[in-house]
Amino acid sequence: MRHTVLWAAAILAAASPVFGQSADDLNLQFHGYAAQGFLYTTHNEILYSDSSHGSAAWTEAVINMTVQPKPGLRVGAQMRYQLLGGSVNAITLDWAAADYKMNDEFGIRFGKVKTPWGLFNETQDIDPSYMWALLPQSVYDITTRGADLSHDGGVMYGSMSAGPKAGNADYRLWGGEEVISENDGQFDDLNNSGNGPLEPLEYLTLGGALHWRTPVDGLMVGASDAYNRAATVLLNGGSESFSDWNNLSYFAQYSRSKATLAAEWNRQASPATLLLTGRPATSASTDTVGWYAMGTYKLTDKLSAGAYYSAFIDHDAPLGPDRFTKDWTVSARYDLNEFIYIKAEEHFIDGTALSLDSLRNPTPTPRYDLTALRVGVSF
Repeated sequence: MRHTVLWAAAILAAASPVFGQSADDLNLQFHGYAAQGFLYTTHNEILYSDSSHGSAAWTEAVINMTVQPKPGLRVGAQMRYQLLGGSVNAITLDWAAADYKMNDEFGIRFGKVKTPWGLFNETQDIDPSYMWALLPQSVYDITTRGADLSHDGGVMYGSMSAGPKAGNADYRLWGGEEVISENDGQFDDLNNSGNGPLEPLEYLTLGGALHWRTPVDGLMVGASDAYNRAATVLLNGGSESFSDWNNLSYFAQYSRSKATLAAEWNRQASPATLLLTGRPATSASTDTVGWYAMGTYKLTDKLSAGAYYSAFIDHDAPLGPDRFTKDWTVSARYDLNEFIYIKAEEHFIDGTALSLDSLRNPTPTPRYDLTALRVGVSF
C-alpha cells in the first residue's frame, strides 16, 4: 500500500498541468475489460481452485485511464480486480506511470511501470489482446503475474534504424525496485505451512531488451536480461535470503497474412537459503528453464485457432514429476463482435512443477488434462 500511495502521488504531480483543461483537450480515454473463466481438470486441483469438480473461481475486471496534457506526454494508471481460486481476491494497481516521448529515438516513463522483459510481459495483463485463455505457463505463470508485470522505477525506450537492408532495432532499458506481495504464487508452500512472509519481498532490478525487426518482412527476433540484487524477506518464524540472480530470455515472432509463429526460451537461476527457527538452514534455490513454441491462424474474421507446446524444468529440484511440466495445448477464439469474445482451450499436461499448490494437491497425479474456458467483454 505504501508504494501505491507514493506512485499515485507522483503521477498526480506529473499530471498537474491537466487541471482546468477539458476532457477533449486532454484526450481523456478509458479502456478495460471483464472476463470470466471456467477450469476443469481430470485430476488435481489447478490454480488454487477445486477444478476437478469444475471451478468458476477465475474472474478479472480491469480499467485503465490515460490523459495527454501536452504533446509527447501521456499519464495513466490501470486497476485490476482478480479472483484466482482461493489465492487471490483483491483489487490491485497494475501500473501508474507518466510517459514522455521526445521522438522515435528516445522516450522515458516513470512510476509503477511495466517491466519489458520477454515477448509477452508488457501485454500479458490485457486478455483481449491475445487468443490464449492461458499464456504458456512455463514462462508466463499466472500465479506470479503480479510480481512479473511491473516495477517501481523507470524505463527508457526508443527505436533505431540501421537502413532498409538491416531493419530496425527497438530498445528498452529499465531499473528500479521490484516489490513482491506476501501472497504471490512463489510463496505458496511457505504460506501453506504457516511460515509465509510477514512483509513484501523488495529488491533492486536492472535490465535491458532489444527487439530487432529484421529485413525479412514480419520477422522479429530479440533478447532481454534482468539483473536482480540479493534480498532477504522476513517470514513467520524465520527468513528467506536470495542471492543475486538473472532473468534471461531469447524470443522470436513471425507474422504473415493470417498466420503467426512465436517461440521463447527463458532461464532464471535463483540461489536462496531458507532459515526457520529451530531448524537447520536449507536450500530453497531454483534453476529453472522454460520455453514454448506456438502458432496461430485466423480462419475467418471472427474465428482463430492455435496450438503451443510449453515445457518447464527446475534443474535444482529432485528427480521426478515435481521437477518438470510439459503442456500440449490446442485453442480457439471466437469474436462475437468487436466487444465480446470467447476462448476455449484444452491442455494435455505431464508433470507437476507448475500450477499445483501443495495444500490442495498433497499427492498430485503426474498426468492430467485441463479444460479452460473464458468469456470476455472489452471496451
